[in-house]
Amino acid sequence: MIAILDYGSGNLRSAERAFSLSGHETIITSDPEICASSDGLVVPGVGAYGACMKQLIAASGDTIIKSRVASEKPILGICVGMQILFSSGTEKGGQLGLGIFDGEISQISAKILPHIGWNTISSPKDSLLFKGVEDQSFYFVHSFAAKSHVDGALSGWSEYGEKFMASIERGSTSAVQFHPEKSGDAGARLISNWVSSL
Repeated sequence: MIAILDYGSGNLRSAERAFSLSGHETIITSDPEICASSDGLVVPGVGAYGACMKQLIAASGDTIIKSRVASEKPILGICVGMQILFSSGTEKGGQLGLGIFDGEISQISAKILPHIGWNTISSPKDSLLFKGVEDQSFYFVHSFAAKSHVDGALSGWSEYGEKFMASIERGSTSAVQFHPEKSGDAGARLISNWVSSL
């Protein structure tokens, strides 16, 4: 079973539809026991970094995620659900994140923000997520991103005004800055690739 973490942020229904197409039972929940026992946990997120962190903590999502990371159980973060896995974010004065990955989330240096649209990604060699979709485009909606390499991780990179991290994979924890649930066939394949590892 795939659990989509409901902490008040994210495109929950569209994510549920996309992941259920993988053939796995998919449930939207904030129940710690279900999230802990699920085969895979999806952490969505939209909006501001700080607001998402406050909502996550209020729903005990920080404890759920850290417990799964410690137990090496699969997690997939999406959009701000990727950003909050990092140490901190600079949006609206700054906010501490979960610190699963070292690094800061900061505003992209681009003339027009938010970055909305399709971009290709320079995917890492041996990536599980991008197998079969290495040359495809994915759909982004964001103004902030990680920009520094994370030791021991496979990172995919894209560019909008400047180079930024589009994906990260380390151990059982993966995350993407784009929205696979809104990225057509390429996004469906990426979801299938992640689900196949559960």
